[in-house]
Formats: sequence, structure tokens, C-alpha cells
Amino acid sequence: MASRINDGSHNGPGPVERVAEQVEEAVESVAEKAEHEAEEYRGPEPRPLGPLLGIMGTYLALFGIAAVVATRRGRWPKRLRADDFALGVVATHRVSMIIARETVTSPLRAPFTKFEGPAGEGQLKEQVRGTGWRKAVGELLTCPFCLAQWVATTWAVGFMFFPRATRMAATVFTTVTAADWLHRLDSKMKG
Repeated sequence: MASRINDGSHNGPGPVERVAEQVEEAVESVAEKAEHEAEEYRGPEPRPLGPLLGIMGTYLALFGIAAVVATRRGRWPKRLRADDFALGVVATHRVSMIIARETVTSPLRAPFTKFEGPAGEGQLKEQVRGTGWRKAVGELLTCPFCLAQWVATTWAVGFMFFPRATRMAATVFTTVTAADWLHRLDSKMKG
């Protein structure tokens, strides 16, 4: 029996080409539907959905890598001490606020925001500016609630790989938070 050799003279695409075309059509269909949903969601406001997905992907990739390394090196703690948890909570709050609102960190936010004025007690009021990635990063950097996820996960990774240094850093930020509350109390008592 003679075997048939594909010399390109047959009519129509082969099975591989047909599958490739179907995959391409499926991808185009999903992309069109996703863009339609994004347009419906955005309305007149230019929401940076693609860059926000990129930020989420970056978060997952970075901390996924850290989790794999921690697993391979046996760095997962058997339990979390209550004092480490308390330090992490207060330090996460403080660092998130420092990044998102403090005057001293405004150079980090400047490429993504517009200064609007002081917001009291060393904090600034800023408006996110730009579109796309600039807007998405600006939204992350000006939102202490959004930043808290990144900061808390960073503390968790720090506790796994560098527990003593992480405890010391958390202690510093917790002490600063307590001092801030004492400053406020002192001002109210004098006021």
C-alpha cells in the first residue's frame, strides 16, 4: 500500500490548521466579550481594568513565587504567635497609611497623583491622574485599604524568611502608631 505524502496540493486546511483556527476564533470571541463587558462596566468613567488585572497578576506571581520558595525551604511556620499577629496588624495599618497618605511619601505617589492640599496631621489629599497603568497604580498607591493586602502579605513573607528583622520593623511601626495616638490625645487634652 502506498503512503500518501502531503505535498500541499490537497484542498482545505489540515486538522492542525483547523484546530488553530478554532482556538484563534475562540480567543477573539472571548476578547470581544471581555471588552464588551468592560465597556458596560466602565460607562463614561475610563476605568483601567486591564492594568488592574495586571496589578493583581503581579501580586499573585510575586507572592506565589514566595510561597513556592517557602515550601521548598520548609519556612512555613507551624503556628502564628499572637504577638506577631498583633504587630503585623498594627504595622500593616501604619505602613499602608504612610504609603497612601503621608507627606513624606508624596514623591512615590507624585507620578500618579495630583496634589490637592493638606489633609491634616502630616497627610495629603491627592487626586489620581492619568489613564491606564498610571491610573491603576495611582489608585493602588492612594488607597490604604488596597495597600494593606500587599503590606500584610509582605509582612507574612518577612516573618517566614527574616522573622527577627520583620519583628523589629513591625515593632517600630507599631510604636509609631502608638505615638501618633498619644499625640492626638495630647492635642485633644490641650485643645
